[in-house]
Amino acid sequence: MTEMLVMNDAMMISGVILAITFIGIFTETLHGFHRAKFAMMGALMMIIAGQYYGFYDSRLAVRAIDWNVVFLLGCMMAIVSIMIPTGGFEAMANYMARISKGRQFMLMVLLGTSVTGLSLLLDNVTTVVIFGPLIILIARAMKVTPIPFLLAAALLSDTGGVATLVGDPPNLMIGSAKGIEFNTFLYHMGAMTFMAWITVLFVLRYLFRKELAVEPQGEFHDKSEYKDKKLWNQSLLVLGAMVVLFTTHGKIGWEPWMVSAFGLTLLVFIARRVEMDHAMEDVEIPLLIFFISLFIVVGGVEHSGFLRYLGQFIMPFVEEDLLTATLVLLWVAAILSAAIDNIPFTAAMIPILLGMEAQGIHVAPLWWALAAGVGMGGNGTHIGSTANVYIVTISERLAKNENDPSLAITPWVWFRYGTPAMIATLIVCSLIFYFFFDFYNAAIEVSEAATVLPPHH
Repeated sequence: MTEMLVMNDAMMISGVILAITFIGIFTETLHGFHRAKFAMMGALMMIIAGQYYGFYDSRLAVRAIDWNVVFLLGCMMAIVSIMIPTGGFEAMANYMARISKGRQFMLMVLLGTSVTGLSLLLDNVTTVVIFGPLIILIARAMKVTPIPFLLAAALLSDTGGVATLVGDPPNLMIGSAKGIEFNTFLYHMGAMTFMAWITVLFVLRYLFRKELAVEPQGEFHDKSEYKDKKLWNQSLLVLGAMVVLFTTHGKIGWEPWMVSAFGLTLLVFIARRVEMDHAMEDVEIPLLIFFISLFIVVGGVEHSGFLRYLGQFIMPFVEEDLLTATLVLLWVAAILSAAIDNIPFTAAMIPILLGMEAQGIHVAPLWWALAAGVGMGGNGTHIGSTANVYIVTISERLAKNENDPSLAITPWVWFRYGTPAMIATLIVCSLIFYFFFDFYNAAIEVSEAATVLPPHH
């Protein structure tokens, strides 16, 4: 029996800074400060307090940053920034609108499939930023309400992103910390995500049955011209090469960030006309700063021993009944991710799970439950993921421009359609964990190039 840790001043101060930072991040809509500002403040406070109490300093802070996550997100944003002006995404959306021939559910399936396909490689926010305005154009031309399609885009991108290591920032954080390879992640999460995706689609079909049954009064005939078809085809070629490299990155010894950096470098050389300034235009620097600062904050809490202090209360429960612990984590992660942002919750949970593993406790299914919970939980509310916030924002802008309040996706509208979708997917995931627990309970094959630091002792 290991000796119980006792709370000390270092743990207390790091816990207080963590709480202040997280409260600031979660309440950004109330005080108006961007979450990156609170994360930066928390990171600075953590380093200063850590130096004073002797548990953390600026060198340890830099080592606590998971650069794999930061570089991969930055490179993928730059690749999308190059692809957007080509007109390829508009051509794709217009083609789907034409072949659906006014069948609204068919259009929802086609758009949902495209959004999800992109979400497997790109983060959800980028995917809905591309498709959100296109959906509104199509719906306006067909003279139908865009709400079912906008909600489908957000819900299906959130759900689809759970399948792959690079589909959602929390997945990347989990994979990078644990050293999970792309194929291993897809092998464990692919089938579960597909079942959840089908569930979301049919929940939406049932809940929007009246809206989808309406015969469109307008038709969509627009043929979109590519602005730069050659660059679009070159981009698709590079993305195809990246998919191959993602699936083999463990064998060739490359981290996922290296694959994305290779793709970006290849693309800017193939597409000689692309200026680097334009390639970097849509890279969300505040989001990257948010990640860097968050890693510094959580690194400080980890080094103070506070997370191991919390972990010791969870350990007996995990050791006693791992299946129940897995299901509880799935639902808790989902509910918290619906209420708040899923990234800080993931960042706080990772060191706790790593700490339990360092003490010889088998927690393999908890990694998969965490990934599924934070991914599916994002569907629960309009603030559950950044993709949701963007979709709500463009629907409100449309309602204002058209002077038609019914076009806005309000928190109540989201509660009516998004929350049932989240609950349905969690039930599906719970059943899969229950019936295939041996599969998820197996030891996880880890990549040799795991970037995470060993838990601090």
